Amino acid sequence: MLKSIKKLFSLCWKPFSVNPLSSSSSSDDGFSNSSGDGGKRDRNDKLLWYKELGKCSSGDFSMAVVQANQVLEDQSQIESFGGDTTFVGVYDGHGGPDTARYVCDNLYRHFREISEEAHGVTSETIRRAFLQTEQGYTAVVDQLWDTRPNLATVGSCCLVGVVCQQTLYVANLGDSRVVLGKKVGNTTGVAAIQLSSEHNANMEEVRRELTALHPDDPQVVVQKHGVWRVKGIIQISRSIGDLYLKDNKYNTEQILGKFRLPEPMQKPVLSADPSVMSLPLQPNDLFLIFASDGLWEHLSNEQAVEIVHRNPRAGSARILLKAALQEAARKREMRYEDLCRIDKKVRRHFHDDITVIILFIKHDLITRSLQQSNSVSIRSALEH
Repeated sequence: MLKSIKKLFSLCWKPFSVNPLSSSSSSDDGFSNSSGDGGKRDRNDKLLWYKELGKCSSGDFSMAVVQANQVLEDQSQIESFGGDTTFVGVYDGHGGPDTARYVCDNLYRHFREISEEAHGVTSETIRRAFLQTEQGYTAVVDQLWDTRPNLATVGSCCLVGVVCQQTLYVANLGDSRVVLGKKVGNTTGVAAIQLSSEHNANMEEVRRELTALHPDDPQVVVQKHGVWRVKGIIQISRSIGDLYLKDNKYNTEQILGKFRLPEPMQKPVLSADPSVMSLPLQPNDLFLIFASDGLWEHLSNEQAVEIVHRNPRAGSARILLKAALQEAARKREMRYEDLCRIDKKVRRHFHDDITVIILFIKHDLITRSLQQSNSVSIRSALEH
């Protein structure tokens, strides 16, 4: 289990071993892959990597990520197996990269094992995979508590989409988002439909939920500098990790002072129980945009869907991500070209790490359920 945190994987976007706990030698060239089957580094922005277009059992996909933090905290992956199932994961870490890395190493493995044991994919098998991943990360924190107690203050949002035959499942913890691009009748228009439920204290319904769950805690949500935060510390209310807000034994003098609570918790404040939904895919469902919240800070659902709709599939994730960066530059009254010259860490003052995966649905593929289909296993790099 410790290997999943201590070891690194090789090239970003490069297919990796079936065993998620195995590791090959790390590389210094990020997403670059001279063999042509991996990703590329953007010519003008050395912190942006992308994969133009790939094929999976549900259709085509495009991926892109831009780094802002000193160490990339976003992780992501796309997997196809069985000829009829595609798994997409976007993991937006906070407080460090460790939890997102652990999720990327283990969640899909748990999902596949549980689904095979249950002889199919259901909302419950996905939920069990999330909870098993949380239990595994907790075990790692316990094992490393004496040497790395601050792992208890690291967490990750977790967005998963699973296309199995003609059904889409979406599971989410935190504030990453998936948006469906849906053709409007016989017109050329495409509607934007948000499918994921978000767990961010700036949303009134989330504050109501927290208040109802903790009626005796007037400080369960606190507004600081115009931003609502759980216990005045963190914006999200559900995550993998963040154990310091789930169990008092991790909220001690061994962690940094800014994470310590003045009084013991009566019960866990954060949850690892995902919001899960499913829906049958229709012929007019064109594409799905999965992205960490860094994208949605700068683009609306409608803007993102329109950008994808009016551009070629190849490179669409990179185009969408660049549109968000151009908006981030505009907000700071600077040129996009100047933003691209800013190095990691300093870049975080302008935008967050951003991950985008676009899945273009091919309905003839998902209705055929071919046993020998486009198999793929791709994930993002662990660090740059």
